Amino acid sequence: MLRDDEFEVVITKIGNPGTVVEPKAVSVAEPLLLKAVRGEDVERPPVWLMRQAGRYMKSYQIICEKYPSFRERSENVDLVVEISLQPWNVFKPDGVILFSDILTPLSGMNIPFDIVKGKGPVIFDPVCTDADVDQVREFDPKESVPYVGKALTILREEVNNEAAVLGFVGAPFTLASYVVEGGSSKHFSKIKRLAFSQPKVLHALLQKFATSMAKYVQYQADNGAQAVQIFDSWATELSPVDFEEFSLPYLKQIVDTVKQTHPDLPLILYASGSGGLLERLALTGVDVVSLDWTVDMAEGRRRLGADVAVQGNVDPGALFGSKEFITNRINDTVRKAGRGKHILNLGHGIKVGTPEENVAHFFEVYRKTKSDFINEPCDAIFLWLVGKWCRKLPVRFFGFGMPVIGSVYPLSLFILGSKYNPRECRKMCLTADKFFSQPYEVPSLGLPLFICDGFVCLTQGTFDLWVPTDDVTSYGTSVVLKDNFCDDG
Repeated sequence: MLRDDEFEVVITKIGNPGTVVEPKAVSVAEPLLLKAVRGEDVERPPVWLMRQAGRYMKSYQIICEKYPSFRERSENVDLVVEISLQPWNVFKPDGVILFSDILTPLSGMNIPFDIVKGKGPVIFDPVCTDADVDQVREFDPKESVPYVGKALTILREEVNNEAAVLGFVGAPFTLASYVVEGGSSKHFSKIKRLAFSQPKVLHALLQKFATSMAKYVQYQADNGAQAVQIFDSWATELSPVDFEEFSLPYLKQIVDTVKQTHPDLPLILYASGSGGLLERLALTGVDVVSLDWTVDMAEGRRRLGADVAVQGNVDPGALFGSKEFITNRINDTVRKAGRGKHILNLGHGIKVGTPEENVAHFFEVYRKTKSDFINEPCDAIFLWLVGKWCRKLPVRFFGFGMPVIGSVYPLSLFILGSKYNPRECRKMCLTADKFFSQPYEVPSLGLPLFICDGFVCLTQGTFDLWVPTDDVTSYGTSVVLKDNFCDDG
């Protein structure tokens, strides 16, 4: 016997939970990654990996033996294209990122540098004073790095829209950190001394970088980049209040400038160790925030809100584990990210020494899966009949699941029953991107719906119902309400 405020829940699983469903062919008209960023329905999360072209690949190591200088490899059109396409030819990721470095523009800004094997970036004349900043030129990418534009153009032709071609730039504070510190740093004492003792000098340098990087993003987009990632790797060395002064305004300036000329270009922002700054990263206006692995994906999703897409965030170290372990970590990340507006990636770049076969497995896991939201007429008719059948049973909700390699995902909601026809059912499908951070009122019934950590909560006055989904093997789970719910519930 149920109390007036209790309702019985029936969760039904259909099909073999271990079944792998072959994906539909992705149209070459537009890459999957771009659709996902916009929040369109996609059959699976798009996937690419930071540093997917690099030292873990045997083919890259062979090129390094022949061309030992990193700058030679990253500033030669033929080599840039060949290296960028190495993971594409082997793994077929949904994003093909340009092989380059965030410091590539420095030479064109009158900041001599090199990248030394075993040591990393070396800035020959660190910037410390007003006079040093005066010597820094604003960047003209067409003049200084024409090989970048040529490489991007070739990559677009080679990939042929089967994946998105990605460009990238360094953020102003991160670039300033390198040129002030003289290279990599553990404590960032020089940049902080400059920030706190001579802030005008640092702001002048940051402004030059902001103006230059906005031009660089536009240049990459004009030459074939379909999305651009901004790396602010060292911004998280700043306290929140200092981030708001020395990083946030310049990131916003880049985004605002680019959006004026390229309003549809997706901009992705990555900052390592960004857990304390997530809400501030969203204030930059970027389309996607890339989370590192120290942030729980579900928590990051809630904090960023529904309007911002997320990228990430499997621990790169997970790729040293077994294939089963890697699969479980991928599934956990995708489940927590929820439906839509998610790009599967690592929380940082692939580590040196990562087994190449494990990277292949990472890509293979999600190339074999798809989401099965109920949006075909036959599915709607079936669920409508289920709704009619439920009227005869002492239940108020019916769970329906589609299998996808043992993973659990947030719920979609369908209002079904005798008063709705199948066509109306399709119109009332609410996808997960509308659920996060705020309630969404279900049409006709006036029921706010929330999704939190794999649970659904429907509330009406004192009525609360939690439907646990941990036992449902599904990407496209649905909940069906009786049509007379409001009459006798």
